[in-house]
Amino acid sequence: MNTINESEMRKRFDKKVAVLFAVLSMAFIFLMGTDHEFFEWAFSRHQNILSWYIRPIFMIPICYFAFKRNATGISATIFLLLISMFWFPRPDAIDPKVADFLAMEREYLTENWTAAKIMVTSIVPISMGLLIWGLWKRNIKAGIGVLIGIAVGKIMWSVVEGGTSGAKVIIPAVVGLGICLVAIIWWYKSDC
Repeated sequence: MNTINESEMRKRFDKKVAVLFAVLSMAFIFLMGTDHEFFEWAFSRHQNILSWYIRPIFMIPICYFAFKRNATGISATIFLLLISMFWFPRPDAIDPKVADFLAMEREYLTENWTAAKIMVTSIVPISMGLLIWGLWKRNIKAGIGVLIGIAVGKIMWSVVEGGTSGAKVIIPAVVGLGICLVAIIWWYKSDC
Protein backbone atom coordinates (compact mmCIF):
# COMPACT_ATOMS: atom_id res chain seq x y z
CA MET A 1 0.00 0.00 0.00
CA ASN A 2 2.86 2.36 0.85
CA THR A 3 4.45 1.64 -2.56
CA ILE A 4 1.23 2.63 -4.32
CA ASN A 5 1.15 5.90 -2.42
CA GLU A 6 4.79 6.63 -3.27
CA SER A 7 4.20 5.82 -6.92
CA GLU A 8 1.09 8.01 -7.02
CA MET A 9 2.94 10.84 -5.27
CA ARG A 10 5.75 10.65 -7.86
CA LYS A 11 3.21 10.80 -10.69
CA ARG A 12 1.50 13.83 -9.16
CA PHE A 13 4.83 15.57 -8.59
CA ASP A 14 5.86 14.78 -12.17
CA LYS A 15 2.63 16.32 -13.49
CA LYS A 16 2.95 19.45 -11.34
CA VAL A 17 6.53 20.13 -12.37
CA ALA A 18 5.67 19.40 -16.01
CA VAL A 19 2.87 21.97 -15.82
CA LEU A 20 5.30 24.50 -14.29
CA PHE A 21 7.69 24.12 -17.24
CA ALA A 22 4.78 24.27 -19.70
CA VAL A 23 3.73 27.59 -18.13
CA LEU A 24 7.32 28.85 -18.37
CA SER A 25 7.39 27.84 -22.05
CA MET A 26 4.15 29.69 -22.72
CA ALA A 27 5.48 32.73 -20.83
CA PHE A 28 8.62 32.69 -23.01
CA ILE A 29 6.52 32.49 -26.20
CA PHE A 30 4.31 35.32 -24.92
CA LEU A 31 7.39 37.43 -24.11
CA MET A 32 8.84 36.78 -27.57
CA GLY A 33 5.53 37.80 -29.13
CA THR A 34 4.95 40.95 -27.09
CA ASP A 35 8.34 42.43 -26.21
CA HIS A 36 10.04 43.64 -29.40
CA GLU A 37 13.30 44.50 -27.61
CA PHE A 38 13.59 41.03 -26.05
CA PHE A 39 12.67 39.41 -29.38
CA GLU A 40 15.44 41.32 -31.22
CA TRP A 41 17.99 40.57 -28.45
CA ALA A 42 17.19 36.85 -28.62
CA PHE A 43 17.37 36.78 -32.42
CA SER A 44 20.69 38.65 -32.45
CA ARG A 45 22.18 35.89 -30.27
CA HIS A 46 20.50 33.18 -32.36
CA GLN A 47 22.82 34.27 -35.19
CA ASN A 48 25.50 32.25 -33.42
CA ILE A 49 25.56 29.01 -35.43
CA LEU A 50 26.18 27.02 -32.22
CA SER A 51 22.54 27.59 -31.29
CA TRP A 52 21.57 25.99 -34.63
CA TYR A 53 23.52 22.84 -33.79
CA ILE A 54 22.38 22.53 -30.20
CA ARG A 55 18.65 22.87 -30.92
CA PRO A 56 18.22 19.57 -32.85
CA ILE A 57 20.20 17.80 -30.12
CA PHE A 58 17.39 18.65 -27.67
CA MET A 59 15.35 16.03 -29.47
CA ILE A 60 17.49 13.39 -27.70
CA PRO A 61 16.29 14.18 -24.17
CA ILE A 62 12.74 14.77 -25.44
CA CYS A 63 12.78 11.30 -26.99
CA TYR A 64 14.46 9.80 -23.93
CA PHE A 65 11.96 11.28 -21.48
CA ALA A 66 9.05 10.28 -23.70
CA PHE A 67 10.42 6.74 -23.83
CA LYS A 68 10.79 6.76 -20.03
CA ARG A 69 7.33 8.38 -19.63
CA ASN A 70 8.70 11.34 -17.68
CA ALA A 71 6.49 14.40 -18.24
CA THR A 72 8.76 16.71 -16.24
CA GLY A 73 11.76 15.78 -18.39
CA ILE A 74 9.79 16.39 -21.59
CA SER A 75 8.39 19.73 -20.44
CA ALA A 76 11.70 20.98 -19.02
CA THR A 77 13.54 20.00 -22.20
CA ILE A 78 11.03 21.85 -24.38
CA PHE A 79 11.52 24.95 -22.23
CA LEU A 80 15.31 24.63 -22.54
CA LEU A 81 14.96 24.10 -26.30
CA LEU A 82 13.00 27.33 -26.61
CA ILE A 83 15.43 29.45 -24.62
CA SER A 84 18.56 27.88 -26.14
CA MET A 85 18.32 30.34 -29.01
CA PHE A 86 19.99 32.97 -26.85
CA TRP A 87 22.47 30.91 -24.81
CA PHE A 88 25.42 31.82 -27.00
CA PRO A 89 26.84 35.32 -27.47
CA ARG A 90 26.13 37.30 -30.61
CA PRO A 91 28.94 36.42 -32.99
CA ASP A 92 31.44 39.06 -34.08
CA ALA A 93 31.19 37.91 -37.70
CA ILE A 94 27.84 36.71 -39.01
CA ASP A 95 27.58 34.40 -42.00
CA PRO A 96 25.51 36.34 -44.58
CA LYS A 97 23.32 33.29 -45.26
CA VAL A 98 22.61 32.92 -41.53
CA ALA A 99 21.68 36.62 -41.36
CA ASP A 100 19.43 36.28 -44.44
CA PHE A 101 17.70 33.18 -43.08
CA LEU A 102 17.08 34.72 -39.67
CA ALA A 103 15.78 37.90 -41.29
CA MET A 104 13.26 35.74 -43.18
CA GLU A 105 12.38 33.82 -40.00
CA ARG A 106 12.02 37.08 -38.03
CA GLU A 107 9.68 38.44 -40.70
CA TYR A 108 7.74 35.17 -40.79
CA LEU A 109 7.17 35.30 -37.03
CA THR A 110 6.24 38.97 -36.82
CA GLU A 111 4.13 39.74 -39.88
CA ASN A 112 0.77 38.76 -41.40
CA TRP A 113 -0.52 35.83 -39.38
CA THR A 114 -2.99 34.37 -41.85
CA ALA A 115 -5.04 31.20 -41.36
CA ALA A 116 -2.65 29.38 -43.72
CA LYS A 117 0.39 30.50 -41.74
CA ILE A 118 -1.25 29.44 -38.48
CA MET A 119 -1.98 26.01 -39.97
CA VAL A 120 1.58 25.56 -41.25
CA THR A 121 3.08 26.74 -37.96
CA SER A 122 0.80 24.45 -35.96
CA ILE A 123 2.60 21.51 -37.58
CA VAL A 124 5.49 22.12 -35.15
CA PRO A 125 3.62 21.45 -31.87
CA ILE A 126 1.49 18.74 -33.50
CA SER A 127 4.54 16.85 -34.77
CA MET A 128 6.29 17.22 -31.40
CA GLY A 129 3.16 15.86 -29.73
CA LEU A 130 3.07 12.90 -32.11
CA LEU A 131 6.76 12.20 -31.48
CA ILE A 132 6.26 12.25 -27.72
CA TRP A 133 3.08 10.17 -27.93
CA GLY A 134 4.70 7.56 -30.19
CA LEU A 135 7.70 7.07 -27.93
CA TRP A 136 5.58 7.26 -24.76
CA LYS A 137 3.62 4.32 -26.18
CA ARG A 138 6.96 2.64 -27.02
CA ASN A 139 6.07 2.62 -30.71
CA ILE A 140 9.59 2.84 -32.07
CA LYS A 141 8.48 2.93 -35.71
CA ALA A 142 6.11 5.83 -35.08
CA GLY A 143 8.77 7.71 -33.10
CA ILE A 144 11.42 7.28 -35.77
CA GLY A 145 8.95 8.11 -38.54
CA VAL A 146 7.83 11.33 -36.86
CA LEU A 147 11.41 12.31 -36.02
CA ILE A 148 12.45 11.89 -39.65
CA GLY A 149 9.35 13.83 -40.69
CA ILE A 150 10.27 16.68 -38.33
CA ALA A 151 13.81 16.92 -39.75
CA VAL A 152 12.65 16.70 -43.37
CA GLY A 153 9.86 19.20 -42.70
CA LYS A 154 12.25 21.67 -41.08
CA ILE A 155 14.64 21.38 -44.02
CA MET A 156 11.87 21.74 -46.61
CA TRP A 157 10.27 24.71 -44.85
CA SER A 158 13.66 26.40 -44.44
CA VAL A 159 14.57 26.00 -48.11
CA VAL A 160 11.10 26.95 -49.42
CA GLU A 161 10.79 30.02 -47.18
CA GLY A 162 14.47 30.99 -47.01
CA GLY A 163 15.76 30.01 -50.43
CA THR A 164 19.49 29.42 -50.56
CA SER A 165 19.94 30.79 -47.03
CA GLY A 166 17.58 28.04 -45.81
CA ALA A 167 20.15 25.47 -46.88
CA LYS A 168 22.20 26.50 -43.79
CA VAL A 169 19.70 24.42 -41.76
CA ILE A 170 20.45 21.16 -43.59
CA ILE A 171 23.67 20.14 -41.82
CA PRO A 172 22.46 20.87 -38.24
CA ALA A 173 19.16 19.09 -38.98
CA VAL A 174 20.81 16.00 -40.50
CA VAL A 175 23.46 15.76 -37.76
CA GLY A 176 20.81 16.13 -35.06
CA LEU A 177 18.58 13.55 -36.75
CA GLY A 178 21.42 11.04 -37.03
CA ILE A 179 22.37 11.39 -33.37
CA CYS A 180 18.73 11.09 -32.29
CA LEU A 181 18.12 7.98 -34.38
CA VAL A 182 21.17 6.25 -32.94
CA ALA A 183 20.06 7.15 -29.39
CA ILE A 184 16.45 5.97 -29.91
CA ILE A 185 17.49 2.66 -31.44
CA TRP A 186 20.01 2.13 -28.65
CA TRP A 187 17.40 2.86 -25.89
CA TYR A 188 14.90 0.60 -27.56
CA LYS A 189 17.33 -2.30 -27.89
CA SER A 190 18.65 -1.91 -24.34
CA ASP A 191 15.16 -1.60 -22.83
CA CYS A 192 13.55 -4.52 -24.68
